Amino acid sequence: MNPTIAMITFRAMLGRRRALLLLGLPLLLLALAAGLRMTGTNDLEISTVVLQRFGIATLLPLLALIAGTGVLAPEIDDGQIMYVLTKPIPRQVIVLTKLAVAIVLVTLFAVLPAFLAGLVLTGMTAQVTPAFTVGMLVGGIAYSALFVALAVISRNAVTIGLLYALVWETLLGNFAPGAKSASVQQWALSVADALTDASTVRSTVDLPVALVLLALVTAIGTALAVVRLRSLSVASAE
Repeated sequence: MNPTIAMITFRAMLGRRRALLLLGLPLLLLALAAGLRMTGTNDLEISTVVLQRFGIATLLPLLALIAGTGVLAPEIDDGQIMYVLTKPIPRQVIVLTKLAVAIVLVTLFAVLPAFLAGLVLTGMTAQVTPAFTVGMLVGGIAYSALFVALAVISRNAVTIGLLYALVWETLLGNFAPGAKSASVQQWALSVADALTDASTVRSTVDLPVALVLLALVTAIGTALAVVRLRSLSVASAE
């Protein structure tokens, strides 16, 4: 971790228009939870559907995409990354610092709001709230590593990330069992499924497999980002 890089990255992320998206999406989830609570339609089944479809399936990947690509892609696109690359800072430190910032942002703007929404909807009934909180946290770490790697590998990271999150995980996942199982969303849901007794929470992936795949995606994504950043010369950054 490099505190200076972390501070600059936080300042850049929270000072751009991305900050509006970071705030807007979780506010929608909290407003929905409050509305369901006030109208008395916050039974366990509806609550788990909201946390699953709005939380894990929508809020988490989109926030991770904004944070994961935002911590590196803009600097690469406008050439500002050259100022970091010319410093005697190991590439792995740069990547790990950027990844840590992305994870903190995802935790603050996706995981924490989901926890608060869960409290509003169900409290601690059937341990649904802590289950989804943990599931979104581990899923957020994997998503962040994946999207940080995309940010270094491709200038079209946001497009590729949207295609993965919306087309592969959401659209194809509803029709192709193989696509559904090969998704961070289902792996995160598997963790939540293991931590709650609610019968409405079900994943297509067994917990041991999900944990291994989450760890692999996180490790491979981080390693790819480090390798690609090492091959990114100052000239190419310019």
